[in-house]
Amino acid sequence: MRSLSSPNLNFTPFRTNPPKPGRRLCIVEAIVKLCQKNKLHEAVSTLENLPERGLRLDSRTLAFLLQQCADSRALREGKRVHLHLKLTGLKRLSTFLSNHLIHMYGNCGKEIEARKVFDKMSVRNLYSWNNMLSGYAKLGMIKPARKLFEKMPEKDAVSWNTMVIAHAQCGYWDEALGFYSKFRRSGIQCNGFSFAGVLTVCVKLKKAGLTRQVHGQILVAGFSSNVVLSSSVIDAYVKCGEMGDARKLFDDMPARDVLSWTTLVSGYAKWGDMKSANELFLEMPEKNPVSWTALISGYARNSMGHKALELFSQMMIFGVRPDQFTFSSCLCACASIASLKHGKQIHSYLLRINFRPNTIVVSSLIDMYSKCGSLGIGRKVFDIMGDKLDVVLWNTIISALAQHGCGEEAIRMLDDMVRSGAKPDKITGVVILNACSHSGLVQQGCNFFESMSCDYGIVPSQEHYACLIDLLGRAGCFEEVMYQLEKMPYKPDDRVWNALLGVCRIHGNLELGRKAAERLIELEPQSSAAYVLLSSIYAILGRWESVQKVRQLMNERQIKKERAISWLEIENKVHSFSVSDSSHPLKEQIYSVLEQLAGLMEEDASLFHA
Repeated sequence: MRSLSSPNLNFTPFRTNPPKPGRRLCIVEAIVKLCQKNKLHEAVSTLENLPERGLRLDSRTLAFLLQQCADSRALREGKRVHLHLKLTGLKRLSTFLSNHLIHMYGNCGKEIEARKVFDKMSVRNLYSWNNMLSGYAKLGMIKPARKLFEKMPEKDAVSWNTMVIAHAQCGYWDEALGFYSKFRRSGIQCNGFSFAGVLTVCVKLKKAGLTRQVHGQILVAGFSSNVVLSSSVIDAYVKCGEMGDARKLFDDMPARDVLSWTTLVSGYAKWGDMKSANELFLEMPEKNPVSWTALISGYARNSMGHKALELFSQMMIFGVRPDQFTFSSCLCACASIASLKHGKQIHSYLLRINFRPNTIVVSSLIDMYSKCGSLGIGRKVFDIMGDKLDVVLWNTIISALAQHGCGEEAIRMLDDMVRSGAKPDKITGVVILNACSHSGLVQQGCNFFESMSCDYGIVPSQEHYACLIDLLGRAGCFEEVMYQLEKMPYKPDDRVWNALLGVCRIHGNLELGRKAAERLIELEPQSSAAYVLLSSIYAILGRWESVQKVRQLMNERQIKKERAISWLEIENKVHSFSVSDSSHPLKEQIYSVLEQLAGLMEEDASLFHA
C-alpha cells in the first residue's frame, strides 16, 4: 500500500478500476487526454456543464485534476475545481479530496486557503498534516509550521524532514540541527531525504567535523550507494576545504553521475588546484555545459584567463552550447588579461546567435569593456542592454566609473539610479565610496557615508568602514582615520586593517603600518601580503632581527609570496611572464633583448647626467 505521507501521488483514474462504459468514462478520458496535451484550462472547463447533464465525476478524477493544477501552479483552474466541488453538493469533502486541495493551494502559495480547507476537515490523516506543514515550509513560514508540528498527533520521517529542511533553507542553522538531533533520537527510520537539510547546514556553516559526522550516519543508515547524497557530501567537504575527504569519497563511490564529477572539478578549481581540476575533467566520461563552465570559471578566478579562453574554444569545437554562466566566466577571463579582442568576439557571438543575456552576463560585459580600457563602450552596453531597475547593473557601471577615476560622474550616476526607481544597496555604498576615494573627493565621500543610512537605508558594515579608511588615508587624514577606527560599532576585521595598511604604505606611516600588519597577520595568518609589508617596514626601521623573525614565520607556515604575472598578446597568442621567469621557450632571446635595452638605458642616463 502506498504511504499516505507521500507528497507525490500519481493518479491514472481510468485504469484503477475497470470503468463501466458510458458518458462518464468518455468525459474522464477526454480530461486525461487534455491534461496530457498540456491543455489544463480546457480540461477544467469541461466541468462547467456536468451538473446540468446530471453527471458527477468520481473522487479519483477530481483528485487527478487537482494534482495537475498543483503541479502547474494553476491557481485559477484549481479554484474552479474547488468551486465545482461545492456546486455539486460536496460541501463536506472527503479526507482524500481535502488533502489534494491543501496540496494544490500550498503549491500555489495560498496558505490561507489551504488552512481553511484543513480546519474544516472532520477527519485528518498523516498526509493531511504533512501537506499543510509542507505548504508552510515552502513559503518560509517557520512559526506557523512549528505550531502545526507541535500539534501533530503522530509524526513520520516526512514530518521531521520537512522541519529540518525548512529551518535550514531559512538560515536557522542551530534550529535545523536541533530538529535533526530530535529526529535521530525519535526512533523513526530515516529515508534518503532525511540528510538533505543537515547537509545544507554543513555547506553553509563550513564545519568539517559536522560534515564527517553526517557522512558517517549516512554510511551507517545504508545510503552509501545513493549518488545524490554522496554528491551532496562531496559538496559539503569541498565547501569546508577538505579536498582529501572529498576525493576519497568520490573514489569510493560505486557509481558516479555527471553531478558528482562536476562537484569535485569545481572544488579543485575553487581552491586553486587547477592541475587536479583539469586532470579530473579530462577523465570525465560525460561532460555537460556545467562541467565545462566549472573549469573555465576556475581558470578565470585563478588568474589564468588565457587558459579559460582556450578551453572555451574547445567547448565550441565540441559543439557544447554555452550557458549564461559560461559567457560570464569567459568575459571575466577577458577582463583579467585585458584582452579586448577576445571580449569583443564573445560579445559579437552573443549578438549573432540572438542570445538573451541575463543580468550577470550584461554586468560582465560592462566590467570587461571597462577593464580593457573601453569605458565608453561599457557605458553604451549599460544604456542599451541594462534593466534600469536592476541594482546589480547600476553598481557595475558606477564601479567602472570609479576605476577610471570618474568620481563626480559616479555620484551623478547614483542620482540617476535613484530617479529610475532602483534602490541602492550595500554594494552601491561600497562603489560610491571607492569612486570618491579614487578621485580624491574626500568631503563628498564623508558626506555620503554619514547620510547613506538615513537617505538610502544602508547600514555601514566593515566593508564600508574599510572604504572610508581608504578614502581618508589616501588624503593623509590620519587623525580622522584614528577617530573613525575608535568610533566603529564593532571590532575592525581584516578588510579594515588591509585598507589601513595600504594607505600607510602610500604615505610611509611606518609605525601605524606596523600595527596594522601585525593585526592583519593575527586575522589572516595565511595571507602573504601582510608578512611582506611588515618585513619591509621592519627593514626600513633597521630592525633586522624582526625581519628575520617574519621570514622565519612565513617559512614555518609555508606561506609564499604570490608572484605577479604579466600578459602580452602577439599574433593571437597570449604570453604570460613573472619575475625571473625562465619557462618561456624564447627566454634566451628575451633576456638578450632586455640586456641590450638595459645597456641603452645606461648610455642615455650617462649622457643626460653629462
